[in-house]
Amino acid sequence: MWKSFSVCLLFLFSVLVSSVAFAEPDTLFKQAISVKYEMPESLQGITLKKTVTDYNDIVYVLAENGLYKVFDKQVAKDIRYTPLAKKIPVDIAVQEGAKHLYYLYEDEVLTNGYAGVPFSKLPKGKYSMLAVAANGNILLTGKDAADIFTGDKWIHLTKPNVDFLLVTINDGVFYALSKQAVYKLDGNNFKVLHKGNDLHSMSFKKDEIILATSQGYYGISNKNGDTSLTLQTKVPVENINCLSTVNNTIWAGTNEGAYMRQPEGSYHYYASKRWLNEDKVIGITSDSKGNVYLLTPTGLNKIEFISQTLAEKAKYFQDDIRQRHIRYGFISNITFTVPVDITTSQLTDTDNDGLWSSFYLGSQAFCYAVTKDTLAKRYAWEAFEAFERLISINPLKGFPARTFERIGFKHSDPERWHESPNGQWEWKGTTSSDEFVAYIWVAAVMNEMTAETAAEKKRVANFMDKILTHIIDNNYYFIDADGKPTMWGKWNPEYINSFPSTVGDRKLGSTTIIAGLQLGYALTGKELYKKEALRLMNDHGYLKNILVPCENLKPTKVVLSEGVVVGEDWNHSDDEMAFLTYWVLYNYAFNDQLKKQYADVIRDHWQIEKPERNALWNLISLGTSGAFDKESTLWHLRGFPMDLIRWNIKNSHRKDIVLLPPNFREQRTKELLPPDEVPMHRHNTNAFILDGGDGGKEELAGDEYLLPYWMARYLKVLE
Repeated sequence: MWKSFSVCLLFLFSVLVSSVAFAEPDTLFKQAISVKYEMPESLQGITLKKTVTDYNDIVYVLAENGLYKVFDKQVAKDIRYTPLAKKIPVDIAVQEGAKHLYYLYEDEVLTNGYAGVPFSKLPKGKYSMLAVAANGNILLTGKDAADIFTGDKWIHLTKPNVDFLLVTINDGVFYALSKQAVYKLDGNNFKVLHKGNDLHSMSFKKDEIILATSQGYYGISNKNGDTSLTLQTKVPVENINCLSTVNNTIWAGTNEGAYMRQPEGSYHYYASKRWLNEDKVIGITSDSKGNVYLLTPTGLNKIEFISQTLAEKAKYFQDDIRQRHIRYGFISNITFTVPVDITTSQLTDTDNDGLWSSFYLGSQAFCYAVTKDTLAKRYAWEAFEAFERLISINPLKGFPARTFERIGFKHSDPERWHESPNGQWEWKGTTSSDEFVAYIWVAAVMNEMTAETAAEKKRVANFMDKILTHIIDNNYYFIDADGKPTMWGKWNPEYINSFPSTVGDRKLGSTTIIAGLQLGYALTGKELYKKEALRLMNDHGYLKNILVPCENLKPTKVVLSEGVVVGEDWNHSDDEMAFLTYWVLYNYAFNDQLKKQYADVIRDHWQIEKPERNALWNLISLGTSGAFDKESTLWHLRGFPMDLIRWNIKNSHRKDIVLLPPNFREQRTKELLPPDEVPMHRHNTNAFILDGGDGGKEELAGDEYLLPYWMARYLKVLE
């Protein structure tokens, strides 16, 4: 007895130790967000030329009609200095070191720094570019001129017979760039430091000069011009317009967005309207906080790096959902009648209101389990009310509608709707297995996390009992208003086993209905549900179907009676359904032997899904089979974008990604791109998708983040 007790204590201690070791402190991390500045009418159709930042972190934009600066969230004409308000600079530059702003006009050069003392009249039109050293020396160049103004005298320089693309200063030394060479000022002469070809821009990185070309970028020594970094061609976009070095990190602007080189050599790519008002980047500057400003021909954009915790990120999405995304208790996307105009946003039904809402309900259930926050419990029960009404709104006994809306305002698939008995509402039929998965998921988590009284538990049990009774009474079909099975609401053995074992529908259909029957038995105590589950598993091979390894699934064409073809490609929507079901399948198993078998099934599926680095799949796997990828979970949660609008995103042109040959899993690249670089999608989409979007017509809610976040808290992955 004591030996057995000691073994139990040892086991308990090891579980507790591993749990504590698992927990990750929710520390601050950097999250990139986009700020698109409002541009004035005076810049409509006007050429923007340059952007710089002074020592006060004031961001300036030089346009052909004058100088502008950032005021809060907008760009406006800089009229602070009345004598300069109507003057149009030819060029502007920030002094090295002190970072005062200097102005080059057609006939004078000056600054407002140093009490406005640095000033000189100039021959009209002689100079077009300037650079300013820390000691106050001003380099001025034009087509046929190059001179230095020291404040009390002029030094005339020998300029090579080439057009300079830019002049700049680094560590007290003046440099110039042409298309064919880098020049370094030595005495009174610009000497060739490095001969190149098709040079576009330059930037400094410690002792290196980084050079941009149409084929990528490379580095040279600023001492002797020798190559220090070979030509980098595996970059998102090879043809580079401009370069900058921010905190020793290379930034490049192109006609197809901007990118930043990561410390390990990969790139973070900022393109599309998720990040920029347009993709062509013509100028880059940065502030003292490390935020980067990207100038396009028509606007100014900031990539701001905010510090936040995952908890603060969760609060952001929670607040946004409560303000903008709740429809009758359902979670709802925002549809814009005018793209991205929040004043035109509408809450509309979708084909899977139940499934999408189950993620939000689940997040609130886990939140309540962790925090005992009564608001979280309220939100979970409000969502559950919507699920209950799916059954009561239609006249079919125990049949759950897909969704509902007040009469005359339906949105999705208008031919699939029916008027409710009271004539005030409409409900949508054709309910599918996707929705059934939502029902068993919400019933399970409500029962475990939020149903605390006998009445609350009875309420959850009644919900599940009605749906399962409908399925069993109708020979394992969802029977719609036309008296026929819905297309995807089928669990009958004749249907399930008509699929070859190489097709996922056979495995998934068996998994979902067995999970539902196990849950029904646990909630209601009705022996019928256990009896039916065992009959399906033993007499019709459903357990065998569940246990089929994922590696056995192969491209297998199956044509359904409706003419729909399945089995040719991996179905990522099925992954979503499977993992939500696994929580129910495992936690409501009839016995330990089944629980062990289910754990093996989940671990097998998780191994296949591991390259997708999905936080939710990882956490469901952790909470059931124990298999878990902590690094990917945190990577996914931290990288999940703050902007959830379905912008058009393109990555297939990138040269820094390794494309794979076509394959059954549809893994298109060797490495998964970060979540904020790919099209905005739900968990039912291939994570390796490169291009997509709807032009900014819709915004997701953020429940895709909230559910794995609160599961991570519940499972003590996060402190």
